[in-house]
Amino acid sequence: MAAHAPSPEHTITDLDELEQVLGVPHPSIVTKHTDHTMPLIRRFISEARFFVLATADANGHCDCSPRGDITPKTMFLDDRTLVIPDRPGNRRADSYRNILENPHVGILFVVPGIDEVVRVNGTATLTVDPELLQSMSINGKPANLGVVVRIDEVYTHCARAILRSRMWDPESWPDPDEIPSLREMHAEQHELDHDPDAPRRQEYYRTLLY
Repeated sequence: MAAHAPSPEHTITDLDELEQVLGVPHPSIVTKHTDHTMPLIRRFISEARFFVLATADANGHCDCSPRGDITPKTMFLDDRTLVIPDRPGNRRADSYRNILENPHVGILFVVPGIDEVVRVNGTATLTVDPELLQSMSINGKPANLGVVVRIDEVYTHCARAILRSRMWDPESWPDPDEIPSLREMHAEQHELDHDPDAPRRQEYYRTLLY
């Protein structure tokens, strides 16, 4: 079903118009962030198997990249500095190319089965320090590189989005056979031939995680 195209006269163009729609946040919400982590936030992040790294290049073109490890390896150098590991991928390195142009990053940390999340904003640098990469090893393989993030803001985010999506409720999940696979979407996107009888979601890369 095609969506209705929004009419230009209904475009929000300034903060006053936005607050007329959403209202004004309570002062405690505006000031809920800190520029450093506390033990409980560090504990939460240490259990976050999955996170999303958001970046932008020098011209503001944005990207967000999913990351994950079965054993979380985000490390804290101090209460304002964390390091996240890089694992083998497709080598496009969109996030890292952006960081080299524009160090500002945002990270959304997610713990399986938990409906709250933690958000971090800061500035990043890239490191190949061998001792640090070794300390983030999984299956005996060190990280490819480390993303060192100096924290500007860290704060918790309430459960509403996860609750609305029923993210962790298996009974609400769609049938996997009804969801297009990566191979199918890529073939359509680039007008490539593909075998419709090939096993779905059985690509070789799934065996090469580390």
